[in-house]
Formats: sequence, C-alpha cells, structure tokens
Amino acid sequence: MKLKEKEVEVGYLYLTGANQYRAVLAMKGEFMIYAPGLEGNAPLNLTPTKMPFENQPFKKCQIVTFAKKDYQAFDFNGTEAIKHKLNELQLAEVTAQCNAKSAIATLLAE
Repeated sequence: MKLKEKEVEVGYLYLTGANQYRAVLAMKGEFMIYAPGLEGNAPLNLTPTKMPFENQPFKKCQIVTFAKKDYQAFDFNGTEAIKHKLNELQLAEVTAQCNAKSAIATLLAE
C-alpha cells in the first residue's frame, strides 16, 4: 500500500512492506528526515519505551520518495493501523538513537 504525501506526518511510525520500521522526525518543504530500522525483520513486538532504531543512521529524502514505498498496517499499543503516533518520549528516544538532533535543526533552519 502506497501513502499519499499528505499522509506522511512528523512524529509517526510506519512499517514498510520489507518490514522496516520508519519514524518521521522532521519535515520542511518537500524534504524530511526519518529514522529507518533494519530491513527484513519480522514485525517487532514494540513497547512504548523501546524503539528499534539503535545505531541506525537517519536519512534525509523527499517526502514523495518516502511515500512511494510499500507500507503495511501493524499493531502498536493494541491498535492496528498504517501509521502510529509516537509520544514525545518515544520521539526523543528515536532522535537520540539515530543521532539526528543536529540534522533536524539544520533542516528546520533551511
């Protein structure tokens, strides 16, 4: 299932058809920064405090490129959906795990 560009939002977690979790960290104009997990893993049993992005480098790309991947619904906090809202603590953890704080600041300052 492909996403529409307007469905991609900051602070949400997505799961690609290749079983790669992606967390959208920042967007400005047509560009975004996201945290990718490892590809090819079975959907993880995520918990509200453990995110799957440790030691994964952040990525910068166009929003349209991100949206064109295949995505699937997944269960998170007892709800199955194509995207799931991360709380502030989760978003901070993902940002720290992929060391994206300065890249986000740079994107937002452009």
